Amino acid sequence: MSADALVIFTKWPLPGQVKTRLCPPLRPDQAAELARCFLLDTVERVSRLEEVQVWVAFTPADSEPRFRAALPSSVHYLPQRGTNLGERELNIFVDLFEKKATRVAIMGSDIPSVPLAYLRSAFDLLKSPDCDAVLGPSRDGGYYCIGAQAGRAGLPALFENIEWSTEKVMQQTLRQARLHKLNIRLVPHWYDVDTVEDMRKLAEQLKEMPNEEDAPRTRNFLNRL
Repeated sequence: MSADALVIFTKWPLPGQVKTRLCPPLRPDQAAELARCFLLDTVERVSRLEEVQVWVAFTPADSEPRFRAALPSSVHYLPQRGTNLGERELNIFVDLFEKKATRVAIMGSDIPSVPLAYLRSAFDLLKSPDCDAVLGPSRDGGYYCIGAQAGRAGLPALFENIEWSTEKVMQQTLRQARLHKLNIRLVPHWYDVDTVEDMRKLAEQLKEMPNEEDAPRTRNFLNRL
């Protein structure tokens, strides 16, 4: 496999189970459709990265055929496994390092406008011997991207003692890194789309992006709204 693996963490978009914080103003079926647009556009966007193998870490466990039918044939798949977000993220690193990936980065599926330069920078930083992990801070207090290189024994510490899905995630992850003497590098801030404010920000941003190929499905959906 490629030395660099970029993993998109996602759930199959069913109404009432994804992007519920956007309801209202969206209906559950609209929120599911928007999540599907995010996924397709995010995969399409990151597939432009050269020499990076794109993976989808999916849930529920029986949804792989649906993803395969919707996404490009170049995408690879791993089921999520674990009882909480930290376990599921850590297990992705474990699984891909076992498959001989050298550098792995995980991101969400709701970042259809993320600058590719930020993701490229994450992999470049991970080539440094003194970099244990990379984080991409998000404005909600979490991170939109986390990456690590193989062979770093302290990696599990970054997923321990974290209050997941809170504004403390980034702060607590950096605390864990300090406690376990892990060298962390940061790529620039970005945002994932969780709230109505985020959705409006994305809509305005897409209007300013001249390339119609940037997140076309998301762009069309938001225009219809």
